[in-house]
Amino acid sequence: MTTNIMAAASGEFTLGGDRPVRRMGFGAMRLPVGVFGGTPRDPETGIAVLRRAVELGVNHIDTAGFYAWGGVEANDLIRRALSPYADDLVIATKVGPLRGPDGLPSSQAGPERLRELVEDDLRALGLDRFDLVYLRIGGMARDPEESLGERFAVLAGLREEGLIRHLGISNVGAEQLAEARSIAPVAAVQNHFHVHHADDLGLLRQCEELGVAYVPYFPLGGGDRPLDAERLAKVAARHDATAAQVALAWLLALSPAMLAIPGTGSPEHLEENVAAAALTLTEEDLAELAGQNG
Repeated sequence: MTTNIMAAASGEFTLGGDRPVRRMGFGAMRLPVGVFGGTPRDPETGIAVLRRAVELGVNHIDTAGFYAWGGVEANDLIRRALSPYADDLVIATKVGPLRGPDGLPSSQAGPERLRELVEDDLRALGLDRFDLVYLRIGGMARDPEESLGERFAVLAGLREEGLIRHLGISNVGAEQLAEARSIAPVAAVQNHFHVHHADDLGLLRQCEELGVAYVPYFPLGGGDRPLDAERLAKVAARHDATAAQVALAWLLALSPAMLAIPGTGSPEHLEENVAAAALTLTEEDLAELAGQNG
């Protein structure tokens, strides 16, 4: 399939009340490298993947300045592949994590660094303004006690200046969402979530009620809290689909506020992921994935 029908099958969500995006998007984390510490990927392959994603109808790309390895940077690939950008393309970035000497995003930026990080990403991508910028807090583990207020206020100021259209937060809980919303409108939440790591259902429902997008990272496991391949395989067999496609279809079925952003550096996996937008799961499927059958 060579048209934009594939991603369009996922339906749309209006980000921040004014920016429609297809619910099947693309995450850029794996463009530079499959796993942090591994061999850098061929930049030309990454450029081809991005161009194909847009051909398939993807108009929401999630990236970050720290998505880089061995001289290959996701933001550079996005600019080279897609600039000048289509009017309907939404590019979201995350700021907060800082790369250490080993190249891993192992520390956090203070409020004084956030403007610099946003401006760096704007330059790298060739943009004048971001549609969406997340404040990502904490490390891989979530700290519900960590205040984000001072840092989020900096991004709110950049929004007032016109550098950012909408704000998001990442790796957060309900109290941190409330703290952020007391400072400025929140358009999206990005947390770790997948079919067998669905501890965030309460926050997802809150986002749904508020009209806030919920954008799961590691939607296919990401090596942490892996998917239950056996349970997925039973459902996949009924649909002549792959386990990854079922996991993505489950996300889209769970809430109209859910935006999927599976990432890959493989053209074949890209096609497979986007095709999941058209997979409709039955009530029996959903019950089985939840562990309610047998």
